[in-house]
Amino acid sequence: MRVGIGYDVHPIVKGRKLFLGGIEIPSEFGLYGHSDADVLIHAISDAILGAVGLPDIGYFFPNIPEYKDISSCVILEEVKRKIDKEYTIVNIDSVIIAEKPKIIPYVDMMKKKLASILEINPGAIGIKATTNEKLGFIGREEGIVAIAVVLVDERRT
Repeated sequence: MRVGIGYDVHPIVKGRKLFLGGIEIPSEFGLYGHSDADVLIHAISDAILGAVGLPDIGYFFPNIPEYKDISSCVILEEVKRKIDKEYTIVNIDSVIIAEKPKIIPYVDMMKKKLASILEINPGAIGIKATTNEKLGFIGREEGIVAIAVVLVDERRT
């Protein structure tokens, strides 16, 4: 068994859709990034890659025109393909840190979406949300952070 950790942050901007966990969340803002800027999927993807000793998603999906506005769900699908022959995902735990919007109403939808991409049980995915108590760039509503931990197991042949 191997463990990986992932972290991602993106700044808040007006005029973009907000995607978290593969779900579009109604909001007056979105996150700025080369892709759709889904911080949760990016953190989970990096955690999976780290657990198996591979480089981060920036290595596989650099900021080049080919990947402009790519769905983070596509990134996660590719990450799964990269590990699928040798590893299986046991579980994921994650935290989204944001002052707004409220995340809890969307957690079950996020879990179902992520579970369908990763072909695991939604019960093997933890998604928590917290604020930064109005401190720092998160508290000033300038950005959103996600942190994820993933446990993988080697496939037995």
